[in-house]
Amino acid sequence: MGKVIVVANQKGGVGKTTTVINLGYILAEMGKKVLIVDADPQGNATSGISSLKSKKPNLYSALIQEVVVENVIYPLGDGKNSARSNLFIIPSDIDLAGAEIELVSALFRELKLKEVLAKIVENFDFIIIDSPPSLGLLTVNALVAAHYVLIPLQCEYYALEGISQLIKTINLIKKNLNQNLEILGILLTMYSRTTLAQQVLEEAKGYFKEKVFNTVIPRNVRLSEAPSYSLSIFEYAPDSAGAESYREFAKEVIERVF
Repeated sequence: MGKVIVVANQKGGVGKTTTVINLGYILAEMGKKVLIVDADPQGNATSGISSLKSKKPNLYSALIQEVVVENVIYPLGDGKNSARSNLFIIPSDIDLAGAEIELVSALFRELKLKEVLAKIVENFDFIIIDSPPSLGLLTVNALVAAHYVLIPLQCEYYALEGISQLIKTINLIKKNLNQNLEILGILLTMYSRTTLAQQVLEEAKGYFKEKVFNTVIPRNVRLSEAPSYSLSIFEYAPDSAGAESYREFAKEVIERVF
């Protein structure tokens, strides 16, 4: 059965989508069959790795309109790139914002995404979910559907503020809705060789101990540029520091999952 990983942090701008795209791509390059699920109404994972922006049907169609899940999965292969032949996506667009409201009155509302993915989880080695920057129903659905939660943490002042609320939410979901949910780890992002970044790293290790990944993702302009071309960092700038860091990070993920 495939491993379902949700990348979550209710704070925006911490590198969630960058991590989803580049972890998904490098795992596919390693020969794993990978499905990216864009559960953020902003649709940044969709536009950052594909040309499927506003593609219908999409995740909203599966969650709310009960469209068969196989009909909302799109291959990202282009016939030229072997990694992309292993990469698939369930896209998102702004319609998904309405799902937060429509799910409020739904029966078993927290289980909708889990029910959708349960039908295809055996078809993939990894399913990686990009969650919105909130702790609303879409994020809760993603946490309920996942085996692991990966938390990107930006190396900036106040970085650890709010993490306690996320951990509390994870623990509540583990207790009441998904006893198999585990924290895969904390990934330090936008790291630079400053005193502040080092302090954040030390604080994170002091709090989360061995859950903090050894690999840190540097502040790297190439990582910021790649999504504007709908490319992973490995396609856009394969020799960059960002690409090398995500390569090492993917190895750690595989070690922890298997």
